[in-house]
Amino acid sequence: MIDKVRWGILGTANIALAKVIPAMQRSPWCEIRAIASRDLAKAQRAAAELNIPHAYGSYEELLADNTVEAIYNPLPNHLHVPWSIKATDAGKHVLCEKPIALSATEARTLIEARDRTGKRIQEAFMVRTHPQWLETRRLIHTGRIGSLRSIAGFFCYFNSDPGNIRNQLDFGGGALMDIGCYPITISRWIYNAEPQRVLGLIERDPVFGTDTLTTAVLEFAEGHSTFTCSTRLAAYQRMIFHGTEGRIEVLIPFNAPNDQPTQILLNDKLIEIPVCDQYEIQGSLFSQAIRENREQPIPLVDAVHNMTVIDAVFKSASSSAFIRG
Repeated sequence: MIDKVRWGILGTANIALAKVIPAMQRSPWCEIRAIASRDLAKAQRAAAELNIPHAYGSYEELLADNTVEAIYNPLPNHLHVPWSIKATDAGKHVLCEKPIALSATEARTLIEARDRTGKRIQEAFMVRTHPQWLETRRLIHTGRIGSLRSIAGFFCYFNSDPGNIRNQLDFGGGALMDIGCYPITISRWIYNAEPQRVLGLIERDPVFGTDTLTTAVLEFAEGHSTFTCSTRLAAYQRMIFHGTEGRIEVLIPFNAPNDQPTQILLNDKLIEIPVCDQYEIQGSLFSQAIRENREQPIPLVDAVHNMTVIDAVFKSASSSAFIRG
């Protein structure tokens, strides 16, 4: 019988309630023991709806629960680092939503916390362990499209609600932090390298101050990656990989459905990936790493590198110049 990792959830974010918790509850490696909110009634409602045994009216109470081994942190972006550090100081492993920090400098403090406490910390880029992405990477690295030379990506949605945290600059809102981080992590992972130079073009909301239309060029030793992300365009997502002998398109690269197969287009051949839940896979693999003392799927240093690129895009946009990686 599997000795499940006992999890606690910091906050009642929609992604946790609608996607992550139900998926992890289906995992043979995860047991959701508790959920916390600064509003006890909100935590109790979530616990009742999701059959979670314990509800707490503060994050501190959850971290004090000695039966909880690991924390999932889906709090607003500006709270990722402080509460992840508090969790490790309380003896918990941490799976933290992306972006893991507001800057690379802030992200590096998590490495210090990991080294000080001996607890694991991982950024929750569920796409990196989805079978459609593992297959895409395998196809590229085995030469099915020749030498990869160019990546092109789009990830957009429309949201002008001033009350939404994605439109609040002080909370780490904006297109690049919310969704631009995805094509960045995928590009770095597929090229298996860090960009040498970065160029960013940004339009900001005149009231919110957040970036609403961002385009970036990442120059790697072997080729380029370009992407556009926006919070003011019609919803769309696609990643395309161009090589010297072919191309691959990932049709639903980021919000992959958990109730139907996903599809990869290899030149003109459609490859179907069986139904799976990327959040269940993410929770299972991180829990296995904890329980079996094996390497976690995404090392913490990768999160620092991803934030370094995000920082460079912002810096380039403000200086109108390429920024060295």
